[in-house]
Formats: sequence, structure tokens, C-alpha cells
Amino acid sequence: MTDATSTQIQLAARPIGWPTPADFQTAHVTYDAPKPGEVRVRNTFVSVDPYMRGRMNDVRSYTPPFALGETITGGAVGRVVASASDDLPVGTVVLHQHGWSDLVQADASTFRAIPEIPGVPLSLNLHILGMTGLTAYVGLTAIAHLKPGDTVFVSGAAGAVGTAVGQIAKLLGAGRVIGSAGTPEKVALLTEKYGYDAAFDYKSGDVRTLLAEAAPEGIDVFFDNVGGDHLQAALDVFNDGGRAALCGAISSYNTTERPAGPDNMSTMITRGLTMQGFTLAGFLHLVPEFQEKMTAWFAAGSIAYDETIVDGIDHAVDAFLSMMRGANTGKMLVRI
Repeated sequence: MTDATSTQIQLAARPIGWPTPADFQTAHVTYDAPKPGEVRVRNTFVSVDPYMRGRMNDVRSYTPPFALGETITGGAVGRVVASASDDLPVGTVVLHQHGWSDLVQADASTFRAIPEIPGVPLSLNLHILGMTGLTAYVGLTAIAHLKPGDTVFVSGAAGAVGTAVGQIAKLLGAGRVIGSAGTPEKVALLTEKYGYDAAFDYKSGDVRTLLAEAAPEGIDVFFDNVGGDHLQAALDVFNDGGRAALCGAISSYNTTERPAGPDNMSTMITRGLTMQGFTLAGFLHLVPEFQEKMTAWFAAGSIAYDETIVDGIDHAVDAFLSMMRGANTGKMLVRI
């Protein structure tokens, strides 16, 4: 086993407002032969996700911020190419959180072996079959307590999580699913490919008006990836006993001023609404349940997906910045 050099993308400065390429730097790290218990993995796909923007700020959150001068961590899938561990021999496909690099070497305990299923792209383990799909499932079931017949509104519905939410909601018995997206093309995709009953382009008018027109009989569940005006619009049209699962607030991730709050929070009192934010850390016990259901749905051909792929670890920053501006449909990935 010879030495090898890894190209890694690091956080160079904490962004103020929208991130720029100057906030990142490229490092080249040389690895010696793996020590006992270590493996070397060549990544196949690396994930870029909206939550990463929050970790670039040095603020209190559910997980520590990225450290300056360190490689940006996050989901990746790859294959073991050198091993000093009996648990992960050469050729094993693994998931890990070592993040933005083409090659990574670390203790075998920091990687998780996954099966290689014929005909199923490895990239799906980073979205619909992995944490993205699990996020949608947890938000709908454990947080929003979806009931058969519920009307569901999903903000940012053409992203990786949003496309999963709409499909899973319908499979779990939702009566009507409504989504918002940022272009007419994405709106069409929601209704034509992802089973949404209605969708609207949130850039085409006032979100409160657009949602009221799409949901004349109100909504029961709101799965929020956007926050801001979408949350305000949902509060307007909630039926009594409505539930909101707050997954993300991408509308405020790059603001330099404190965003204004909704002007209609009193509806939470008058309509008996429930609003709960969540991350996956407290719901990992639902992984087996999710995997059982998702595997069956996927095998039955009931799950569609889209990927927006950028090639090369040197373009990871480009992929991230494009994703933050809504250039992706479905999951944004970097292919190594």
C-alpha cells in the first residue's frame, strides 16, 4: 500500500451574507500507508446540502460549526481502496461524514459498509435512500403526525427533501399535496413527476395569495424548508389542529439582518396549531422502519428522484453555491 494524495476543500473564512469562492480553499493532504485499523476510501459522490451554510457561521446550533482551515465535513459514499482493517476489506462500499475530498483515510469505525445493489446508483444512498428520505419520513410521521386524508403543503418542494416529502406523503395517505418551487419548470416537475396535486412558482406573486388559491380548503400539515414568507402564508391557511414540521429556513441563511417574524402568529392560539423544529439526531431509532418502507416503495417503482451532478472535487464550491441559489432539481451532488 503506497502513499496517496487527497484533494480537500476547506473553509477559509466565515461568510458574511452569501458565501463566495474566497471563503473556501483547496488543500492537498498526503497519506502514508494505512495504520492498523485504518482504511483509505476513494469517494464516488460527495453531498452538498443547505444545512452546511449554517455550520459556516460561528454560532450556537445543534451541531458544532465548521472549523476554519479544516475540511468541510458531510455525507459521502465511496469504495475502500486500501485497508488495514479486517472489517472493511478493499472493494467495500461505504458511507461516511468526512466530507469534501476525493480521497479520505481514517479509522475504519468512521465508515459504514453498505450493500451494493445491482441497478441502484450509489448516489441514492446520499439522498432518497439515505438521510434525505429519512428527513422527509421523520418530519411527516414523528413531527407532523400525518393522518390519512390530510392536506400537506411543502415549501421548497423541488429540492432533495421536498421531492421526497411529496411522494412519501402520498404513499402514507395524504389527501392532497401542494408544493412551492422557484421556476415554472420545477412547478411542472412537481405535478408531472412527483405526484403533487398542485404547485406554484413562489417568484410569480405574493406567496400568501398563491397558497390561498392552491389550498382553498386549508392545509393540515406544513413541511417547511424555506421559512419566512412561506411560514407566514401557511399560518394564514392552516385548518384547526394543523401541524408544522420545521426542517429548514433557507430564505434566511444568507441574510445579514435579522429577518422579520410572521405577523400572524396568533393563529397558533386561535386554531390550536402545533409547530416543531427537528433534526435527525433524536430520531435515528426510526431508521429501520424507514428503510423497510422505502425499500418496498423503491422496489415497487413508487419513488422518483432527480439528481443535479457537478463533476470534480475542485468544483464542490461551485456546486454548493449553485445549490444555495436554487440551481438544482432534486439532490445536488459532486461526482468524483
